[in-house]
Amino acid sequence: QVQLVESGGGLVQAGGSLKLSCAASGRTFNIYVIGWFRQAPGKEREFVAGILWESGYTYYPDNAKARFTISRDNAQNTVYLEMKSLKPEDTAVYSCAAKSSGHSVRWASGNEYDYWGQGTQVTVSS
Repeated sequence: QVQLVESGGGLVQAGGSLKLSCAASGRTFNIYVIGWFRQAPGKEREFVAGILWESGYTYYPDNAKARFTISRDNAQNTVYLEMKSLKPEDTAVYSCAAKSSGHSVRWASGNEYDYWGQGTQVTVSS
């Protein structure tokens, strides 16, 4: 089992920045990928960034490359999502998810991930 706990969300003005954290515990040696997703009210869940736990390889969808940065600190078993130039449309619950083991991943598919955190609310005011 892997437990994930997100933190760092909050209220920020448009144009501001936030850094979210995803702390992993449990069988972290078994983690292959960590992904960040977000879901706004009335909208589908959306993948925003992913990272390979061991190598640090990162992957972003096109609409997140310019403003979002994912990183990890393996010593702290923590993955970060830095977001800059935030817009009101970035308002959502942001969740991290872990895929355990494997050799490939469909980054944006929520079904690929085995464990999910509870999410942290990000609200961007205009």
